[in-house]
Amino acid sequence: MSAVPVLETRGLGIRFGGLKAVDDVSLSVPEGLTLGVIGPNGAGKSTFINLVTGHLKPTSGTVLVDGRDLTGVKPWVIAKARVARTFQIVKPFRGMTVRENVAVGVLYGPDGTGRMSTALKQADEILAEVGIFELGDRPPGELSVADARRLEFAKALALKPRLLLLDEVMAGLRPGEIEPSLQLIRDLKARGMTIIVVEHVMKAILAVSDEVLVLNAGQRLMLGPPREVLSDPQVIEAYLGHKYATRAAQLSEAASAALAAPTPTPTPTPNAVDIAEEEVGPDA
Repeated sequence: MSAVPVLETRGLGIRFGGLKAVDDVSLSVPEGLTLGVIGPNGAGKSTFINLVTGHLKPTSGTVLVDGRDLTGVKPWVIAKARVARTFQIVKPFRGMTVRENVAVGVLYGPDGTGRMSTALKQADEILAEVGIFELGDRPPGELSVADARRLEFAKALALKPRLLLLDEVMAGLRPGEIEPSLQLIRDLKARGMTIIVVEHVMKAILAVSDEVLVLNAGQRLMLGPPREVLSDPQVIEAYLGHKYATRAAQLSEAASAALAAPTPTPTPTPNAVDIAEEEVGPDA
């Protein structure tokens, strides 16, 4: 494992007029780590991905990939550095088949083959890996929401990335459709890939993340182990609101009282996932 982080940001920020969409975000992502990124709507999560991948140019700070300063370079330069991403709003090439969509990444990625026959063969292997091989000859417009998300996965994997950034790949999926995506992320983790997962599905964040970064109003609020981060009162309030933070405080007091009783009763520390499920149901 390399001592140089796969991704490092230093004081990264971008301003749109008077709005600081991302403000002084510094972090280091070592090789093989899966970092979950959470925060309320408008926290700057997708903007952060756009800054890292060259789709937006920072107004301050630095982006380093494997120690190379790639601040503000074009997206295709980032892709050549083996950084791939998915898009929250899927962006397939509408005039191509599913198979051809993936072959484009194989043809023109860091290990571009230059041969369409080879690219199509590798595209088939990638489609099989993400579970949509049988849909290869269809146009992207015929795909379900879940399969369109898998195509985004496949297009990113076609670049053979060292760093993969996933922008809400589970958005809009039914509970039964989420597990295959989680398993794919687990498989990529097992291969040593470094992954950043932006997600609103809290159970997914807990299932795959080694560490969790919380963004709020464009700033880094907290970074640490998932359970520790999701149990923090500031995180609960930022992510779920004051009502849930109050509920967390009540649960924490009840847990302390239970432990102080003559016959102590162990009570789990409240976290954002448990509170959301109790208040609004398991799909929160």
